[in-house]
Amino acid sequence: MMQFPIESLNLQMLNVGLAHHNGDWNWQGVSSPFTRIYYVTQGEAWLHLPERKVRLHPNHLYMIPAHTVHSYECKGVFVHYYLHVYEGFKSETNIIEMYDFPTEVEAEEGDMELMARMCKRHPEAKLPESNPKSYDNTTQFTDYMRRYHSMPLWQKMELRGMTLTLFSRFIHHAAPRMWTRNERMTKVLAHVNHHIYENIDVEALADVACVTKPYLARLFKREFGLSPLQYINLKKMERAQLLLLTEELSVKEVAYKLGFSDISYFIRLFKRTTGATPQVYRQHI
Repeated sequence: MMQFPIESLNLQMLNVGLAHHNGDWNWQGVSSPFTRIYYVTQGEAWLHLPERKVRLHPNHLYMIPAHTVHSYECKGVFVHYYLHVYEGFKSETNIIEMYDFPTEVEAEEGDMELMARMCKRHPEAKLPESNPKSYDNTTQFTDYMRRYHSMPLWQKMELRGMTLTLFSRFIHHAAPRMWTRNERMTKVLAHVNHHIYENIDVEALADVACVTKPYLARLFKREFGLSPLQYINLKKMERAQLLLLTEELSVKEVAYKLGFSDISYFIRLFKRTTGATPQVYRQHI
């Protein structure tokens, strides 16, 4: 497995809690800009992913990466802990994109107690209700982020340690994601990720790859099915979704932060990507 510098991993918790269901966990078409981790304690449910269906059962951990469209199916009693995390904005790497993670891993001894401890330490991070369309909103997230930043250092360290411990269960079985075997394209992807808050010029990407701009366009399209500009905009819109939900910034400030000088263009691009304007997205995913 490739080496990943742990100091560059900046996972942050958004929510943690224990949910009890009885045939009422049946949400459809869920997609959020954060990663979900579940620990099942009782009952059974189904997770519908784009390419397969996964049975959720006790004493196992499950991960749903950010921006993965999925649905839930539950016909009886189902109890699970949930943990929502995202990679902090100061990180120059994105571990979720660098690895292919297993959806399911067997829980280790102490994982349930770890989840329970996180819930006890942070009762304010519990979701108000289980419907994602009700809780995935900026007020819920920014309220928690304010509380997080006001925590004493020891509590932040403890929270980070517990989050990383649970995340390690998945990284243990993860495999490096082979986006491409072309070293030049690997450098291009890394450049986009490292400079996501800047105005990324396709000409600059061609320089990174040491090819001409037209050749980069053809090579990139063949490798990824997108033009370089389409990929840049996709990554910026994914980061915009997270900024809108976790930062107290205006739509204009989010656009400027991501290198857009034309606010109207940013709004059109965001709506084309997510199906909603930035303001509507904030109010109700």
